Amino acid sequence: MGKKVTVVGAGFYGSTTAQRLAEYDVFDEVVLTDIVEGKPEGIALDMNQSRTIEGFETKVVGATTDNDGNGYEKTAGSDVIVITAGLPRKPGMSRMDLLEVNARIVRGVTENLVKHSPNAVIIVVSNPLDEMTALAQLASGFPKNRVLGQAGMLDTARFTNFVAEELQVPVKSVTTLTLGSHGDTMVPVPSQSSVDGKPLAELLPADKVEELVTKTRNGGAEIVALLKTGSAYYAPSAAAARMAKAVAEDSGAVLPVCAWVDGEYGISGVYLGVNAKIGAEGVQQVVETPLTDTELANLKEAAEAVRAKQADVAEL
Repeated sequence: MGKKVTVVGAGFYGSTTAQRLAEYDVFDEVVLTDIVEGKPEGIALDMNQSRTIEGFETKVVGATTDNDGNGYEKTAGSDVIVITAGLPRKPGMSRMDLLEVNARIVRGVTENLVKHSPNAVIIVVSNPLDEMTALAQLASGFPKNRVLGQAGMLDTARFTNFVAEELQVPVKSVTTLTLGSHGDTMVPVPSQSSVDGKPLAELLPADKVEELVTKTRNGGAEIVALLKTGSAYYAPSAAAARMAKAVAEDSGAVLPVCAWVDGEYGISGVYLGVNAKIGAEGVQQVVETPLTDTELANLKEAAEAVRAKQADVAEL
C-alpha cells in the first residue's frame, strides 16, 4: 500500500480500469479524472460504496478537470498514470483516423499531469497507440523507460483466446505472443505459441494458424463493428491494470508492451511492441524473444511503419 494511481478518462475503458485497480487493493488511492463535470466524482462514489462487498480498502477519488489544468491537483504525487483519454473508434474507422484529434487530447492531459506527478510512470492506452505513446513521452519530457503503451498484452490475450476456442482447451493451457504495432503491422508470433508446452504448429495446420493471426489483427475492429457505438474495454482495461500493478509492485514481470527499442532485434529509435521487464521505473529491460526469419522481418517492417508515423506526432 502507500501507492497512488491516476486514470485519465472516465469512459467505459477508464472507469473499468479504475475499478480493477481499486479491487487489486495494492494502491492507497485511485484517482479517476474526466472533463465531464461530476462524472468521475459520481463513479468514484459508486465504487467506494462497493468496498465492503468486494473487500478492498483502496479509496477512489473523482476529479473533474479542464483544459486549463484545473482539477489536476487531485492527481498530485501519482506513482502511475494511465491515460485512456481520447475518442474511441467507430465502425469503419481505423486507429489512425483518430490521430490528430487524440493527439491534441493526449498532449494536453500529459502536460497537465506531469506538473503534479513528475516522478510517475505513464501508461498510454489512447489510439493510435504507438503514436500516442511517443507523443506522451515528448509532451512529458520523461525518460523513455517511464513512458510505455498498452497493446501487446491485449493483442496477445486475443490471440490466446482464439487459439483456446479453436482447440477447445482452457485458456490457461495456451501461451501466445504478439509484438509489433497495435494496428495493421501487428506481429503475432506463432513460433513462440504453444498449448500445454506443445508447439502450436504441431496442433494446427499453417493455414489455420494464419487465420487466427488475421483474426487477432482484426480483433478490435470486429468488436467495434458489433458494438456500433464504441470499442472494447473489458480486455483492454484488464491489460492496462495489470501493467499498472506490475509497476506498483516493482514485480519485474515480463509483459508484451509498447516500449522504446534501442538496438534490440537490430531496431533502434522507435516505440514498438516488444516483451519487456516491468518495474517501479517502468521498463527495466527489453527482453528479446527468439523469432523466425519471417517474424523478425515482419517486426522490422512494423518498426519502420510506426517510425514514420511517430515522427509526425512531434508537430501535433
